[in-house]
Amino acid sequence: MPQVAVVTGGSSGIGAATARKLAERGWSCVLVGRDEERLRAAAEPLGAEWERCDVGDREAVERAAAAIGERHPKLGLLVNNAGVPGRGGFLRASPETIEAVTRTNYLGSVWCLRAFLPLLKAAAPSDVVNVVSVAGTVASGSAGPYTASKHAQLAFSRATRAELQPLGIRVHTVLPGFVETPGFPQRSRLSNRFLRTLIAEPELIAERIVAAVEHDRREVVVPRFYRVAPLAQALVPGLVAWAGARGVRPSGD
Repeated sequence: MPQVAVVTGGSSGIGAATARKLAERGWSCVLVGRDEERLRAAAEPLGAEWERCDVGDREAVERAAAAIGERHPKLGLLVNNAGVPGRGGFLRASPETIEAVTRTNYLGSVWCLRAFLPLLKAAAPSDVVNVVSVAGTVASGSAGPYTASKHAQLAFSRATRAELQPLGIRVHTVLPGFVETPGFPQRSRLSNRFLRTLIAEPELIAERIVAAVEHDRREVVVPRFYRVAPLAQALVPGLVAWAGARGVRPSGD
């Protein structure tokens, strides 16, 4: 019987690409997202299941986990990929935007891990992948709420790796840079040709997600050259601030 994987944000972009890659590897996937029509369209070609759910709503996550658990008492993989953009700094963004970004990008991962934990424990050894962002390693004033949510998600991912290891659950963190997805259109926002060449496709991130699980990689930055981002933040914060002021913001969802 194939192992079961739950992929949040699974209706498009990185989530849909990851589900396709997992299906190629023989996984049985359950796609989770807010848009029922898009979920169905992504799931049907894979013979996958889908569950409508807003991961920022804790009670909705618990209901979705219970429904999936009735069909699949063991869960081999949870991919926390759901995310929303948060343009505007802390002083300009609306309170509603700040709350929505925090609920989805950070708390969504927390609620999903807690809700699916019994199923992950039942399948141990099992895996969790948190799709964070290079934005979780730098601070940008133009996207303050978004970067803050990703910093929190990164800390959550690192902390839970140590916490879950004794339970036989491995936690992996994937940090993409610029990625072209429906929720995070990048090419249309960048006028600089060089910066456009740095934009990756969702399929590349999906490959790295699957490789992280198969080879037990703790933290994966995609593409690899983005590893310089936290170093740049420490050594040349003025350059990071300049980029942030022009709306240059890596995304990972």
